[in-house]
Amino acid sequence: MTQSHSLAAERLTLGYGDRTVVDSLDLTVPPGRITAIVGANACGKSTLLRSMSRLLSPRAGRVVLDGKEVHRLPAKELARTLGLLPQSPVAPEGITVADLVGRGRHPHQRMFSRWSAEDDAAVAAALGATDTTALADRSVDELSGGQRQRVWIAMALAQQTDILMLDEPTTFLDASHQVEVLDLLTDLNHERGTTVVMVLHDLNLAARYADHIVALAGGRLHASGPPHEVLTEESVRAVFGLNSRIIEDPVSGRPLMLPIGRHGTRPPAPVGTPPSQEPAPAPAPASKPH
Repeated sequence: MTQSHSLAAERLTLGYGDRTVVDSLDLTVPPGRITAIVGANACGKSTLLRSMSRLLSPRAGRVVLDGKEVHRLPAKELARTLGLLPQSPVAPEGITVADLVGRGRHPHQRMFSRWSAEDDAAVAAALGATDTTALADRSVDELSGGQRQRVWIAMALAQQTDILMLDEPTTFLDASHQVEVLDLLTDLNHERGTTVVMVLHDLNLAARYADHIVALAGGRLHASGPPHEVLTEESVRAVFGLNSRIIEDPVSGRPLMLPIGRHGTRPPAPVGTPPSQEPAPAPAPASKPH
């Protein structure tokens, strides 16, 4: 099992040029849990993740890991505790799966040190955990989207961090591969105690897989907490400007968001139809004898 770490943003303000993207945000990441960050496009989700992983310095406020400011920590020291998988990472052309996963060992190596048996073991364990051992000698260029994403996660696992942050890990994946990746991250959380923080666009996947949801609106924290507290019709309207119905997911028991647009809704029942009854479907045409 991994160690438990405290990670928090305190009065954090972030931006680019003259534009403020995240404004005076306070946020605590529950250790050992899965946290999903959700919100409309350009609300600051990815920017927040970049700052919490030390890639973007704050204009004001700070990010604190175990009582220490992240932006004051040496890069390698931070990388032994916290790993970030950015959106749509690009692998060097022709690199094999094993070599890419091996790059996750960089924070643990010292200058002039050789590759060790411990490095071999970490890579083998990461390949095994992500079910990519059979792909070790293949070029990353040859892999499907789902396979490639599992390999990137394997690289992050080889880094052996206790906190894993992912920016839209299901982007550009079809439905089956989205579930495959999120199941893998859930396994890592349950079996190793890894703290997972990920940006997700799909509210229903966030509600199904996350223990804790952070909803951003206009660069500010709108709500945070368990899915049933955060995913409400009022929150969906405030965060996304979208009308919706929230029902219980028949598979997970978690909230399920049904968007309501101008089209695609059930037509109204004919006048005089009791509310508890729906018009009977038209009978199927009788089949002709052969």
